[in-house]
Amino acid sequence: MKTIQEINQKIKQGTVVVVTAEEMIDIVRSEGVKAAAEKVDVVTTGTFGPMCSSGMYLNIGHTKPRIKLGGGKCYLNDVPCYTGFAAVDIMIGATALPEDDPRNKNYPGEFNYGGGYVIQEFVAGKDITLKAYAYGTDCYPRKELVTTINKNTVNEAVLFNIRNCYQNYNVAVNCSNKPIYTYLGMLKPNLGNATYCSAGQLSPLINDPYYKTIGIGTKIFLGGGIGYICWWGTQHNPEVPRTQTGVPKVPSGTLAVIGDLKQMSPEFLVGCSIYGYGVSMFVGIGIPIPVLNEEVAKWTSVSDEEILAPVIDYSNDYPNLTGNPPLGYVTYKELRSGKIVVLNKEVPTGSLSSYAKARQIAKILKTWIQTAKFFLTEPVAALPSVGSGIKYKFLE
Repeated sequence: MKTIQEINQKIKQGTVVVVTAEEMIDIVRSEGVKAAAEKVDVVTTGTFGPMCSSGMYLNIGHTKPRIKLGGGKCYLNDVPCYTGFAAVDIMIGATALPEDDPRNKNYPGEFNYGGGYVIQEFVAGKDITLKAYAYGTDCYPRKELVTTINKNTVNEAVLFNIRNCYQNYNVAVNCSNKPIYTYLGMLKPNLGNATYCSAGQLSPLINDPYYKTIGIGTKIFLGGGIGYICWWGTQHNPEVPRTQTGVPKVPSGTLAVIGDLKQMSPEFLVGCSIYGYGVSMFVGIGIPIPVLNEEVAKWTSVSDEEILAPVIDYSNDYPNLTGNPPLGYVTYKELRSGKIVVLNKEVPTGSLSSYAKARQIAKILKTWIQTAKFFLTEPVAALPSVGSGIKYKFLE
């Protein structure tokens, strides 16, 4: 048994042993779980993929004379923001689209600009055009504001993502006779391709399936900077079928995360356009897992060949919530091989998430810990897990 305090002391002294989740697989295979638990102090994980439920909130600072944006309208580079807060607090979501931009009206086609791009440009230090319109009050008389802002001129710039880091996810296929356009990319007819979006054996919640070390208050790598888990994410659903190793066989846990956007990097917050679907943003997240005991060591040694993902027909079963069972389950080893078999047909695969970037994130976090630039935190509360009674509900 180890404690986080003991591991932090090792980080301070420069004696901590840190490995990535990939490296942990080989250590456990060669030395066994018990020896790995004694040897390794921290396992680092990573993921990098489109995470639509992400956003940025800003406090732009008061103007002369003052303006009240709450209840009015506000745009960043012509992309609408949410203003239902106080005077000069605004929030923009990754999937927000310009209201009258003809570039975004070629459905099904390319969506060329939106919230995810604004956030990436903002974190890169570029000037962003702000247009605001208010109704005016005695204490906030100004009714219009047109100016430029950037991350150095605003008071606060915070990345706040209400659902990131899905614990496993669907493999999307199309059984219909026409192409369809989804958030998992274009799906060719008649099982012409399969797409997926997970870092598998590197993915944070896959390596802590019951959230024993990852909880509210956990310090993380977020968008190239430091962030924290501030709550469980929306659609958090721990009560799902699992493998013998505890890994969910379907989409399950999620995280809500927050961090200072001014510290982050456009390399790890990247706006994207998904053909026929809309705009989103790739988000890079890395979470350290303290190896407190043999149980944690075993979980962090899970490999792609042990992780199952459900194959779902996105032409019918997904949009219509049919309740049909998956067309089957495949391992991430099979997915990364470039082909799977669905309904006796060989189907080529492609990933929306970047395994190479997930590996890079896990390595960066490893270096931060080894050089005492990053210390672990104790969760202040646990995430709801199996037995909590929390289960995702559907609207009829």
